[in-house]
Amino acid sequence: MPLVALPDELRAVVRAYLTDRPEAPWQSFARDVGIAGLLVPEEHGGAGCGPAEMAAVAEELGRALSPHPFLQSAVMAVEAARASGAGWLLEALAEGAVTATVALPGDGDLRLDGKLLTGVVPYALAGEMVLVYAGGLLVEAVPTRRVPHRTVDESRPLQELTFQDVPVRQLGDDSSWARVRDLGIAALAAEQVGGAQRCLEMAVEHAGRRHQFGRPIGSFQAIKHKLADLLLLVESARSAAGAATGDEVFAAIAGSYCTEAYLAAAGENIQVHGGIGITWEHPAHRYLKRATSDAQLFCPPQAHRARLAGHVFG
Repeated sequence: MPLVALPDELRAVVRAYLTDRPEAPWQSFARDVGIAGLLVPEEHGGAGCGPAEMAAVAEELGRALSPHPFLQSAVMAVEAARASGAGWLLEALAEGAVTATVALPGDGDLRLDGKLLTGVVPYALAGEMVLVYAGGLLVEAVPTRRVPHRTVDESRPLQELTFQDVPVRQLGDDSSWARVRDLGIAALAAEQVGGAQRCLEMAVEHAGRRHQFGRPIGSFQAIKHKLADLLLLVESARSAAGAATGDEVFAAIAGSYCTEAYLAAAGENIQVHGGIGITWEHPAHRYLKRATSDAQLFCPPQAHRARLAGHVFG
């Protein structure tokens, strides 16, 4: 499995791969770059990397609006499997042989009666295997029915999962679910930074090319201020995402700030582009759609701040 030690080198490898092979399936990505096993310990066939490498990869995936299941499978499912000691699952995830998604407490109305799982998860990230926190346990279960949603952001597939007296395979207890959630929020924040950075780059490129009154629009003070504010927003978001390593407080900060920064960057990118920015021919609208869907993925910014308030104010 290819290993790259430094986050900046890893970032360059992932960006080059996504540029050269944007349609490559997850299994090829896992085989060629080793991305599926990034956080998997080396004894289980992974790279044994940490939060810095995770953030570098997630940022590049967000920049490219990649549909790869890195967030749910290589981050959340890997952390859940690692915490439960499911070595067989870690090995399968590291190889890219299977993808997985995780249903956290509160994601749906689920009931574990003995070894049978019943209930519905209305919105779940796509994954072949389903890991569920229910009844004080972490279990693996095969849904009775999967219904794909038609979403605003088609690059992030969502499903409705139904379980009707489904036998489960116990993996461990539910003590790891908060860590899995916060690590997922941290990875999502890094993705949002990547998307916001690309929005800034597109806006700057357009401001240099587009001319009005014989001058590039980037020379006008209003556009200069808009781009300067965006740069400050993106760099602040990058700092917030970099500090969110799965800790509940810093994850809540990143979840709130990076979500709103991405929404602002995507919106301002369209404003700088003007009419072309809202056409199907230009990719600007795709970043706004991803930013909008990301804002609801774990919970909206207001909910992150409410969770943070309990730590700040006691």
